[in-house]
Amino acid sequence: MTEKQRTLIDSISLQGIGLHTGENVTIEICPAPENHGYKFQRIDLPEQPIIKADVDLVVSTERGTTLEFKGAKVHTTEHVLAALYGCQVDNALIKINGPEIPILDGSSKPYVDAIEKVGYIDQEADREYFELSENIPWEDAEKGLEFLAIPDVNYRLTVMVDYKSPVLGTQHASMYNVGEFKTEIAACRTFVFLRELEYLATNNLIKGGDLDNAIVLVDKADISKEELNRLAKLLGKENLQISIEGIGVLNSTKLQFENEPARHKLLDIVGDLALVGKPIKAHILAARPGHAGNVQFAKVLKEQIKKQQNAGKHFDLTKEPLYNINDIERMLPHRFPFLMVDKIMEIQEESIIGVKNITMNEPIFTGHFPGNPVFPGVLQIEAMAQVGGIFALSKVEDPHLYSTYFMKIDNVKFKQKVLPGDTLVFELKLLSPIRRGLVEMGGQAYVNGKVVMEAEMLAQVIKDKA
Repeated sequence: MTEKQRTLIDSISLQGIGLHTGENVTIEICPAPENHGYKFQRIDLPEQPIIKADVDLVVSTERGTTLEFKGAKVHTTEHVLAALYGCQVDNALIKINGPEIPILDGSSKPYVDAIEKVGYIDQEADREYFELSENIPWEDAEKGLEFLAIPDVNYRLTVMVDYKSPVLGTQHASMYNVGEFKTEIAACRTFVFLRELEYLATNNLIKGGDLDNAIVLVDKADISKEELNRLAKLLGKENLQISIEGIGVLNSTKLQFENEPARHKLLDIVGDLALVGKPIKAHILAARPGHAGNVQFAKVLKEQIKKQQNAGKHFDLTKEPLYNINDIERMLPHRFPFLMVDKIMEIQEESIIGVKNITMNEPIFTGHFPGNPVFPGVLQIEAMAQVGGIFALSKVEDPHLYSTYFMKIDNVKFKQKVLPGDTLVFELKLLSPIRRGLVEMGGQAYVNGKVVMEAEMLAQVIKDKA
């Protein structure tokens, strides 16, 4: 079934400090029109420049993902993008009055809570998923990073982290579909090892870091009180009361999940892969991921989108059809020259694929542009309707006792000419469950893997009178 794009019912506003810049920032997430995607707007800069959430605009992955367009930057984009993607908000304009998205509690949960509170509104345009046509592996052997994307009907993630640390060790986290993000992933906070703090502080990072917005992991037991005080002063947190009891979590912060660090890494992947520009249907497996690896894999996926778009959709028309022309004649009352379906390749629970071969012998060409034959759009619709009728009749016993009557046709678009010699492949999917004999379907017609026509149809299956 097709899904509609959606945006927020109203704007939401949050205020906080940037993790790395330490600047106070107000963020306003606003509704946006169809096909807008995610965009950031620096309202504190002259001309209020807009920065698209696009992996090609990433300029840094140092402890966060930074985007830049024409000199305007926005830092630490991953948590808010993960929240929008995890809540399946397709279109949003994110206004900020500073250089960095506020860290809040170090997770995506404050953003998710605000999004859920204001609610969503469906839009007219369909949500267009990126669905893989093949397995996509990628690795950086030098850094020990591995990614693999495989085709799947859901957006599924499996993550493994291995820091060779006694406090963290090897952890795994999974998200079986995007619907789990809000309850299983969103609340998981960012983390850092105590041994990393000095490097981060001396490299002008984590100016806004605090025990309230990050988990600090301690993986050695022999840290003196003097060393802790020195680190606190280096971080500009002289008044911070730090306690440590051996290996574990600083100040005994309670983890929300035993594998919260791994779940946060999964959260980061959701946010970084939102930069691909389309919602994804694939199972993505990641070993030892980080922002740099996430972004590189996002670029790989974006290239795959281009490759699949250029290649078109592949249908195997060499296999034995599910229904041949004799089977079709037993189901449909149509006959030559108005029988427009030559074979049915497959029928699934909610979809069907049918074929119409266009030949110069079609009677229509004697009168329709005889000097420049073009298969009429209205007959393309009729052929698609017949494929939909076969789907509807396949759901009843004794289909020869029923007829299919079409009640409505919507959103018809013709994208290129269909000529003699072409093979039209129709792929239709249910838009809603079949009720009281009403069948609502949407579909595309393809020639050589490219869409030439699309439409939505409503039909009713009625038993013929004796």
